[in-house]
Amino acid sequence: MKQSVKNIELQKRIFAASPDQFNELAIELFKYQYENNSVYRQYCDLLKVQVDGVHSIQRIPFLPISFFKTHEVKTTAFEAETVFESSGTTGSVNSKHFIKDVSIYRESFTTCFEKFYGPAKHKCILGLLPSYLERNNSSLIRMTQELISAGSSNLGGFYLYDHEKLHRTIIHNELLKVSSLLIGVTYALLDFAEQYPMRLNHTIVMETGGMKGRRKEMTRQQVHEQLQSKLGVSLVHSEYGMTELLSQAYSLGNGIFECPSWIQIHIRDTEDALTYIKDGKTGGINVIDLANINSCSFIATQDLRKKYPNTTFEVLGRFDNSDIRGCNLMVV
Repeated sequence: MKQSVKNIELQKRIFAASPDQFNELAIELFKYQYENNSVYRQYCDLLKVQVDGVHSIQRIPFLPISFFKTHEVKTTAFEAETVFESSGTTGSVNSKHFIKDVSIYRESFTTCFEKFYGPAKHKCILGLLPSYLERNNSSLIRMTQELISAGSSNLGGFYLYDHEKLHRTIIHNELLKVSSLLIGVTYALLDFAEQYPMRLNHTIVMETGGMKGRRKEMTRQQVHEQLQSKLGVSLVHSEYGMTELLSQAYSLGNGIFECPSWIQIHIRDTEDALTYIKDGKTGGINVIDLANINSCSFIATQDLRKKYPNTTFEVLGRFDNSDIRGCNLMVV
């Protein structure tokens, strides 16, 4: 039976969700998206999913993330308000996330940011995201720009490759004890830290990952140790997000991420995509992002994660370049 779902009502319930309500909301959204998302429905049908028999999250199929490269993943037909697009190497196919309502993305990242860091208006937010600024339609740039605009200082902004100006701004904020957040792509933060070593007391350093072929690949621990040494911080924070999701997870240190209440992370067996693994094991990350109301809320990523007994997780890397098993069920 086709579900009657009003997005505005569902949106309110999602961002106010408690852990006890998550299972019910996820199943409701699964049935709604099955009925109204032709790509997801076809995928579920090829897996021979009995929709009426899905009464728990463990029975919900997760759409391989690569479908965002080959299909328009939309729930209901709509003209997109904007299209977020992933970065990629020359000649690669980028993911596209068709956004029906940007306000949902705004509510998601604003509510999540405030959960971990308090209101953006209380911080000076500094962006060091050159590779993202050099392309169009980055969801990370959209989020950072709006957080900067909401920030407390007119010194907040993007600094591209102007490390000298960024250094002056940080020193100014440190002297005046202005609470600041420096968010940057990994290679740019490393370049900046090497050029301008200092000791930070009032500035949070947050990396978003990514060498983009600019530097030798390093583990997250190696990156954090280098940034801690050069910038004099005890912990380096991290952001986990992607084009295909409207929500983020944050790590306040040591590479251990935590999600807001409308996201859950589940770990699948790397050899059997329909089997979940136990605590302490490593497997592929399946994400339930309830904010993806108008695309697909159930995404099988290509990231590897270590599962912990609580709701936290650690990202260990990615699968090889091969697509997730099951992607070839549908003809592109």
